[in-house]
Amino acid sequence: MRKLMLGNEAIARGAYEAGATVATAYPGTPSTEITENVARYEEIDTEWSVNEKVALEVGIGSSIAGARTLVSMKHVGLNVAADPLMSVSYPGVNAGLVIAVADDPSQHSSQNEQDTRYYGRFGKIPVLEPADSQECKDFVKKAFKLSEDFDTPVIVRINTRISHSRGLVELEDRIDFELKEYDQNPNKYIVAPAVAKKRRVVAEERLAKLKEFAEDSELNQVEYDKKDVGIITSGVAYHHSKEVFEDASFLKLGLSYPLPQKMIEDFVNQCETVYVIEELEPIFEEQIKSWGLEVIGKDVLPTIGELNPAIIREAVLGNTKEKLELEQEFPIRPAVLCPGCHHRGVFYILKKLKLHVSGDIGCYTLGAFPPLQAMDTCICMGASVGMAFGFEKARGKEFAKKSVAVIGDSTFWHTGVNGLIDLVYNQGNTTVIILDNSTTAMTGHQENPSTGYNVKGGKAPNISFEKLGKSIGIERVRTIDAYEIDEVERIVKEETATEEPSLIITKKPCVLHKRADVINDPLNIEGDLCTGCKKCLDIGCPAISFTGETVKINETLCVGCELCTEMCNFDAIKKGAN
Repeated sequence: MRKLMLGNEAIARGAYEAGATVATAYPGTPSTEITENVARYEEIDTEWSVNEKVALEVGIGSSIAGARTLVSMKHVGLNVAADPLMSVSYPGVNAGLVIAVADDPSQHSSQNEQDTRYYGRFGKIPVLEPADSQECKDFVKKAFKLSEDFDTPVIVRINTRISHSRGLVELEDRIDFELKEYDQNPNKYIVAPAVAKKRRVVAEERLAKLKEFAEDSELNQVEYDKKDVGIITSGVAYHHSKEVFEDASFLKLGLSYPLPQKMIEDFVNQCETVYVIEELEPIFEEQIKSWGLEVIGKDVLPTIGELNPAIIREAVLGNTKEKLELEQEFPIRPAVLCPGCHHRGVFYILKKLKLHVSGDIGCYTLGAFPPLQAMDTCICMGASVGMAFGFEKARGKEFAKKSVAVIGDSTFWHTGVNGLIDLVYNQGNTTVIILDNSTTAMTGHQENPSTGYNVKGGKAPNISFEKLGKSIGIERVRTIDAYEIDEVERIVKEETATEEPSLIITKKPCVLHKRADVINDPLNIEGDLCTGCKKCLDIGCPAISFTGETVKINETLCVGCELCTEMCNFDAIKKGAN
């Protein structure tokens, strides 16, 4: 039977068919749907971990204990998981350990572009690159076998285009994989220096065997046609290149690390001109050139952004297809918080008070943009608390009275909690605001440790921010309804004025979440009362617009949160549709 599947869905299917029994992840676009689909299989114990480091650590433990395990994350998540990744490379695994990592060329939903293939080289870990949904499923299954055959974790590298494109996938039955016997072997799994030195030798021997394997592996395919042009490529770039060079010869690298040197040398020698077409970094190109082979790559192709047939055609052949011109330009929709989002009022108050705001990764990052413009920094997951404390250290404790850190509930559990503990331990004075909307909203409403549910929808412990704050020594912990902006303003003023660290939790569920019960009848404007002062526009709600004389509320967008009523000085905003 065949089924149309997302690449992410096919990776989940591959883990299921391979007999995996454990799956861990932290949500992050474009990898999130992998775990959401894995969770549908009752045979697989699946979890949303608090962050990618923990996800991989749980996965390593599961693998050593004998269970085939899938760990999933986006590319920047692998940075968080780099410590256990590098540390498990030498000792290796027991049952198969596959790490699915989704890169994000063109930064559709990420703070940087990053090439996961570097981690393979860095950690001496094999990297597989599927090119479509069918290969996503097949390569995951092959990755489990490769992991066990060579006693190594295996990275399966995908990207946004493969993750979120659909293709037909041939479904197969699940194999009955028996839990492997646990080998209690301290000379393998305890990476103290005396052991690690010996395992380094093993890792090099393993890599040499992997290089031999790469030469004959069906993961790497040679397709000879006309030999005036040869293309060395991998992943989705293979399909883009096939559209441009219909009769060229191709070397498609499904195993992108380690590379098959003899196969590549033979291919290059048989073709007149060879192009290396790879997204992002020149990893293939640099290694191939280091062998003394003449190829063309990033001297004509870009290192920035996704590739597509048009980019390849223009870069290599110097010609373009005629573009379709639209008769009129359509307005660009600015990045904006959703109607009714509880973050909106908080950011309005922070801007009103002219506070320095150290921000974080999540929906609330949109508070940095007009008209709210209430965020000064945002670097990476969980960094807001530590960075705010850094500002305090640099500019003095009085600066802390003009500064706050803002962080979402899921991001706080991810890595923000560490910064808060550091702030208390080192006697900081900074105020931290946790924007608790009871979900991991930015990536599609996944559960987290304070939602009370797990990845399969079952009940789970609801960890309290308030109790945590008290337990680590914060005396001033305040909880407030995020829609009560007058109260938010009062509490923020009080807490930033103190001489000790404080924690504010603003609560209101995300209006888009399935468990939210905060959508009311839409509001409307009474035209006679509206003076056109545009004060209500300051909160940046996309349901509110200005016609030139008065304000209008789009009742199809309005969720009736009534935040705008607190802005209006003329009582012009009323309940009920027009």
